[in-house]
Amino acid sequence: MKKLFFYAVLLTMVGCSTSKEKPKPKMAGAYFMISQTVNDGKKDIKYTDLKQLKIYTDSFFMFAQVNPSDSTSGFGVGSYTIERGTVVENSMYVGRDTTITTEAATYKLNIKMTPDGYEQVISDIKINNTKSKLTEEYQKVSIDSITPLDGVWKETDYYLIKGKDTTRSPRTQYKAYYAGYFMYGHTYKDTASIIHTGIGFGTFTMKGNTKMKEMDLNSTYSIAVGQAFTIDVEMEGSDHYKQTIVNNDGIKSVEFYERVK
Repeated sequence: MKKLFFYAVLLTMVGCSTSKEKPKPKMAGAYFMISQTVNDGKKDIKYTDLKQLKIYTDSFFMFAQVNPSDSTSGFGVGSYTIERGTVVENSMYVGRDTTITTEAATYKLNIKMTPDGYEQVISDIKINNTKSKLTEEYQKVSIDSITPLDGVWKETDYYLIKGKDTTRSPRTQYKAYYAGYFMYGHTYKDTASIIHTGIGFGTFTMKGNTKMKEMDLNSTYSIAVGQAFTIDVEMEGSDHYKQTIVNNDGIKSVEFYERVK
């Protein structure tokens, strides 16, 4: 069943043709997925336990998800455009459990705006080799907030400092900030060259342009859930920034980011 969750959510991008009379949806904001319903032509199966946050900026999207039952995770990032009743997403990077997808792909989402957020219907999608209809409901949770970090970012360097020692651990990480919410998703290989995926998401606030507080609501890493992190931020123009976290054990985590364009 775990494969069903990831396959369905990571393919929340294939839509059907829509009427030209439908209005253009306004997607910018942060959304929690509250339900996912799969119909295999015989019955509906509804899931409400998968935790997912999705952020649409003015031109980019990112989602991050975790299954609380086993902490398996996935995330995706890309750009999007809007047509009448349809959102067209151009995926550029997806991490899912032990796999990575970097091939560019374009998908259409059939969107219906609701009083609380939006509904997404995919009428013809294969799930576990069965033709199915997938319906997902999202609740808008945006906070009225504008910050210099709003947007989607890719990490360009990352290292840990412990005393006089500096340790680098190769990984690919993306991060998004918008409407008072943040998320990150990363992939890395262990010593056996097995790929791992990790995510986290929650709320954030900034004090000026040099201090930020992140509150982690859900994560692959249970130790981080419910924790607040104070982060030093150094902006380098509008398209680059550096963040530093000093942990309780004195270890510094230093990350450098470049804005995705």
